[in-house]
Amino acid sequence: MSASPETLVNAAGHLLLPGPGRALALAPGVRARAAAVLLRMALDQALDAYWTRVTPSMTRVGKHRMLCLEWYAGQDTARRCRTTWSALSAVCHYRTCELPPVPAEIRVRLREVSGLLAALGTDGTTVTGPTP
Repeated sequence: MSASPETLVNAAGHLLLPGPGRALALAPGVRARAAAVLLRMALDQALDAYWTRVTPSMTRVGKHRMLCLEWYAGQDTARRCRTTWSALSAVCHYRTCELPPVPAEIRVRLREVSGLLAALGTDGTTVTGPTP
């Protein structure tokens, strides 16, 4: 059983901004990286859901769904999706010689993923076919 993209975004938000009185066992960088992983999972699931509605055969190859998104969801949405997915992918890969991500950077990505969920129609809105 997998969580919905909205649930993953909410969980990422709780990691980045824990409620008052909660003991913080993890360092901010570790929480930010974990939130980035959740956000990338949410974006992947949102893309899968989008393509399942528009054309189900597109969900098989991840590279193709990013390339074709421009013709179905528009240039701006496709650009935002590629940029956000690439940034989150870079943050998700742990490298010993690099500092962990800054929570403020991941909060920006959280807002972007939330906007993309709405643009891709995973928040209950309707989706149209290819754009001219």
